[in-house]
Amino acid sequence: MRYKHPSDKKLKEVLTEAKTIAVVGLSDKENRTSHQVSKVMQDAGYRIIPVNPNIESALGETAYSKLSEIEEKVDIVNVFRQSIYLYDVAKEAKDIGASVLWGQLDVIDKSVYKDFKDDMEIIMDECIKVAYHEVMK
Repeated sequence: MRYKHPSDKKLKEVLTEAKTIAVVGLSDKENRTSHQVSKVMQDAGYRIIPVNPNIESALGETAYSKLSEIEEKVDIVNVFRQSIYLYDVAKEAKDIGASVLWGQLDVIDKSVYKDFKDDMEIIMDECIKVAYHEVMK
């Protein structure tokens, strides 16, 4: 099954309904893309939850080692990891009941779409910050 990228209308719906974004691979270093993108989303009003076993916190939020440690509802799992890790993250996202799995630019695994499209919205190879600025105007 081929990956079908969501329409702008669907992206707007996802971003309008979401309140909490767990960011897998979020760095605590301000010069990293994951930090910069997540800061923009935090400034836009989203609750950002860092998921990175190598840091204690980022953007003023406590970091978790894995998605399963998060006790609150997560709407979007935003992935800043290499594509080879996306399938495992998708399994975790499904297990915690996330509504959306969002792979950043160049993060894509077609088997993720095939195996998880019925469980959650799959968005890949798309910067959430760019999409936010394009569809939420």
